[in-house]
Amino acid sequence: MTLWYFEYSHFNRTGTRPIAITTWVVTIGAIRKTVSRLLILSVSMGYGVVRPTLGGLTSKVILLGLTYFLASGLLDIAENVGTIDDIIGKARLFLVLPDVFLDAFLILWIFTSLSKTLEQLQAKRSSVKLDIYRKFSNALAVTVIASVAWIFYEVYFKATDPFSEQWQSAWIVTTFWDILAFALLCVICYLWGPSQSSQRYAYSEEVGDEYDDEESQSLTKGATEGDLSLVKQDNYVARCDSDQQDENGDDIEEGKRE
Repeated sequence: MTLWYFEYSHFNRTGTRPIAITTWVVTIGAIRKTVSRLLILSVSMGYGVVRPTLGGLTSKVILLGLTYFLASGLLDIAENVGTIDDIIGKARLFLVLPDVFLDAFLILWIFTSLSKTLEQLQAKRSSVKLDIYRKFSNALAVTVIASVAWIFYEVYFKATDPFSEQWQSAWIVTTFWDILAFALLCVICYLWGPSQSSQRYAYSEEVGDEYDDEESQSLTKGATEGDLSLVKQDNYVARCDSDQQDENGDDIEEGKRE
């Protein structure tokens, strides 16, 4: 945002866009968009919650990220670097199509991976993690609906203002996408906020209601209650050891009597 400020300030004073600053700002913007999409894709695959690594999909995710970065970066540079946005229709279409195609492919992969993760959590009867991913699915659905609605508004805005007479309010069109991405990031941070002992249950196989209760405590409670759950578990282990020692002692006494 700081780079954008200096870029617009220079553009406002001179009427030309500084090539160096504009190139830097659109490159950083392309990196931000790429990282945000890969973050959502990784979360949808269950990375860090259901699986410790992406396994064989890591190379495919990285390759897709690099391809999207190049397509998005080239489009942004072509649209912003220079005096005005004077790209002819065919050249613009040539740059827009790869970016749109990769965005659609990413959305499809995200929802497909999310569906598989939900099925996996249902099969494992992991109620707490399943509830978190259902909330995440709802947030993604709301994001997609808002995106489609805003695309229609953006088309209407540009169609009714072919000569950019409403340039003072045109910034709202692009700002919406930044706000939407930031809101989705906040949802992820809220749903997957770290707790005292959540990592202990991150990749374990949950079976039974008793484990679900422990998992619920570890994922949703604070540090104090997490410590209490650890103390309870230690007490349980100590009681088991004590019972085992008592049984061994009884066996020894019985052997002596015989």
